[in-house]
Amino acid sequence: MPNLSTEAIFILVKSLERGEKRNFKLYVKRNSASADLKTIQLFDALDKMKVYDEEELLRKNESISKQQLSNLKAHLYDQVLSSLRVVKQSENIDLQIHEQLDHAKILYNKGLYIQSLRVLEKIKTLTKQNNQVTYLLQVLFLEKKIEALHITRSMQDRAKQLSEEIDEVNARLDDIAKISNLSLQLYGWYIQHGHARNEEDRLALDSLMHDPIMEKVKSSVGFYEKMYQYQCYCWYGFITQDFLMHYRYAQKWVDLFDANENMKLIETAQYIKGLHNLITSHFDLRSFDKLNETIAILENYSNTPIVLNNKNNLIQSFIYLYIAKINKHFFEGSFSEGLAMIPAMEAKLKEIELYLDSHRILVFYYKIACLYFGAGKPAKAIDYLNRIINWKLNLRDDLQCYARLLHLIAHYEMGNTEVVNYLSKSVYRFMYKMKSLSTVEEVMFNFLRKSIQNGGEENSLLNSKAAIKKSFTVLLETLQPLTTNKLESRAFMYLDIISWLESKIQGKQVQAIIKEKFLASKI
Repeated sequence: MPNLSTEAIFILVKSLERGEKRNFKLYVKRNSASADLKTIQLFDALDKMKVYDEEELLRKNESISKQQLSNLKAHLYDQVLSSLRVVKQSENIDLQIHEQLDHAKILYNKGLYIQSLRVLEKIKTLTKQNNQVTYLLQVLFLEKKIEALHITRSMQDRAKQLSEEIDEVNARLDDIAKISNLSLQLYGWYIQHGHARNEEDRLALDSLMHDPIMEKVKSSVGFYEKMYQYQCYCWYGFITQDFLMHYRYAQKWVDLFDANENMKLIETAQYIKGLHNLITSHFDLRSFDKLNETIAILENYSNTPIVLNNKNNLIQSFIYLYIAKINKHFFEGSFSEGLAMIPAMEAKLKEIELYLDSHRILVFYYKIACLYFGAGKPAKAIDYLNRIINWKLNLRDDLQCYARLLHLIAHYEMGNTEVVNYLSKSVYRFMYKMKSLSTVEEVMFNFLRKSIQNGGEENSLLNSKAAIKKSFTVLLETLQPLTTNKLESRAFMYLDIISWLESKIQGKQVQAIIKEKFLASKI
């Protein structure tokens, strides 16, 4: 888990690539004041440290006093960001626009109004070509300021035209703000709760989707209005398990970027996330060929310069690519083969842990646990599930609940009768408190309770093989009809209980059952 109390300047320095470090030193040495030399000394000290330790830092750098350190860190932080701005300017349209705006303001302050207006006109073209509406408003406000204070004679009816342009941009910004807020609320609901648990959840989500902005933006042709609209439908479909809706709008999301190639350079992370949602929708709809095809698109895109040269994009593509590959193993029933990815994946997670949010780490732990469980290694699954259970965060109630349920089933697999007996009560209470007890979970808990025999000489969970098979068969027949109920099928998304029961009945590993189903679907 990342140490959120770690000094910001330490994290920033550690995030720098070799070329960025070299550029920083060149940037600072242009002005070789004594303070800047100490700044470089502090930079080198932080760069050598593996973890931030202020006492060690001061002990090894005696020329830096404790009283100076706070100001030096603040100065270093500003210097690093300034040096990065120079390097990254050509890669970011917003930095380019910002620089041109600065130029326009400098020209205005020097009294060169006409030249300032010419620069602003160029910026307007740039903002419109790249859908940068917020910068367009800043341009219009500076234009209005110049026209209001000075007689430029730049255009007849300029006041009226500027007023109309500003009203139009303000209206667009208002729409974008409202639709993006709604998208964020829906995504935030998912991060907190996961998939809809009951009718109450569905009504709450429906209430969000009835926001008037959803109807208003339907006729909009703006890029951001469309993107956030598609995201809203995407989140709603995913959360309520309407996988066709999720697929349709994930595809629209990706198609929007394909129709606006320049936006892939500006909103790269959003494009990557769109591909992730499209991959997830193919997985949920069991569209294996489409799943492979879209994974290939993401993998190819992750090797392009726009991703490789941007740490945020690189981390995003890594996360979604590995999640996609794990899901592919779940799809194929190739759990044991999937275990080969774990060492490299964990090494990468360790490398980027300072940049990962807690939600992503929880998802990885759960998926790794499922890989081990499916591969017939319940003890290893328990190790990863314990990381989730012991992580005291008010996040992803669904993962917290199903991690505990899988943890219980893994102990059941290992024949840990006393542990199952103890855990079943605490897990039941936890899921009840989190409002996550559906009919599926109730049936599972009843089964596990009835299965435990307190007095068996061999500490077995059931009396005989015949009784085991019969009890699992009855449970399978009880749960099978619930797989088509959207509110009940939530449980089957987190745990493939049906395949687990079939494996117990047939005396096979879970992955063997899933692989047989996969191969049968390909015929």
